[in-house]
Amino acid sequence: MNPGDRVRVERADQRYEGVLLPSTTDDNLVVKLDSGYNVGVDRAEAAVEVLEADTYDVAGAQDAAGESEIAFDDDLPTISLISTGGTIASTVDYRTGAVTAQFDAEDVLRAVPDLAGRANYRGRVVANILSENMTPDVWQELAQAVHEEIEAGADGVVVMHGTDTMQFTASALAFMLETPVPIVFTGSQRSADRPSSDNVMNAVCAVEAAKADCAEVLVCMHADEADERCALHRGTRVRKNHTSRRDAFETVGAKPLGEVDYEREDVTFHREHAQRGETDLALHDDLATDVGLVKFTPGTDPAMLDAAADGAEGVVIEGTGLGHVNTDWIETVEALTEAGTTVVMTSQCLEGRVCDRVYDTGRDLLDAGVVEGEDLLPGTAKVKLMWVLANRDDPAAAMQTPLAGEIQAQSRPWT
Repeated sequence: MNPGDRVRVERADQRYEGVLLPSTTDDNLVVKLDSGYNVGVDRAEAAVEVLEADTYDVAGAQDAAGESEIAFDDDLPTISLISTGGTIASTVDYRTGAVTAQFDAEDVLRAVPDLAGRANYRGRVVANILSENMTPDVWQELAQAVHEEIEAGADGVVVMHGTDTMQFTASALAFMLETPVPIVFTGSQRSADRPSSDNVMNAVCAVEAAKADCAEVLVCMHADEADERCALHRGTRVRKNHTSRRDAFETVGAKPLGEVDYEREDVTFHREHAQRGETDLALHDDLATDVGLVKFTPGTDPAMLDAAADGAEGVVIEGTGLGHVNTDWIETVEALTEAGTTVVMTSQCLEGRVCDRVYDTGRDLLDAGVVEGEDLLPGTAKVKLMWVLANRDDPAAAMQTPLAGEIQAQSRPWT
């Protein structure tokens, strides 16, 4: 009896039929029912009959580095599946009733049999965490792992990641890696035990995107509430804008870079993008981790800025409108820049760009040494500043130069 087998489980006067899933403990069986829900049963109380053995071939165990290779076909492209945890790689812990990140890449292949036959797969686990526990150290480990997979011949990479902080990790890899192949982040808003789970469609569309010709860091998630299309967002322009909807992710300031039609398996791109093979593989994974992000709100004491920037090499301010703060903050900003701290101004507005030359406050901020963050998303600005401070001699100039599609040439309404 192995995960993937179709089983009948009897306990007292209850009977369940479904697919056996990997379990978080040795004491429980987890079965996916035909309804789409999962049920957990105490092994000691259950009689189990295998109705149909799993025929999906997952060959070879992981080595000490957490790597594996799974049944290769010379006629198919090779896609590396890298797991960091999150809902797409999670199961229900029937001891606590909570969803926990437990699956490795091979478990995901079992859980999503629709992936079979689309590509050859290499599995690798970099982390096994929910995304709120992501750190810059893991970003670096992930960038190194992706670099190694591409160097070893992967035709594309799919990174399975929790959705809550996916935009930050995608931005980090966009700056740290120059890539000749697609690097596609995906996740799921709803776990696999729910009939409305988006894990299968998102994983399948991500693999199709990883086989395509856009050699950038992308985020692949549901385009709308239907199970028809996934949107492909540039990793440095995407934001999670809803807590629970399956189409929670949006490209800010533009249409998504492309989309994947789930039924037709077509990948279409709408805007200019880096082509497969036009960039040589390179890794620049140094980061300055002492960078702060401060949101200005009316009445906030400038001491909050001073505290966030204490000893930091850089700080990003999320200002109002065109990039403003209370005039009481200007003296603190000037003291920071004179001390060598790079201060970047972004806006709380979802659309548009910073321009501190319109009003007196903005001009005073420029005189105090603030760097205008163009139309950078605040979170992306923080990640970029972490990278720029470790890799560029002129941080101010680099922050105003598009490096990975994070700055758009124009800010204008779109439909």
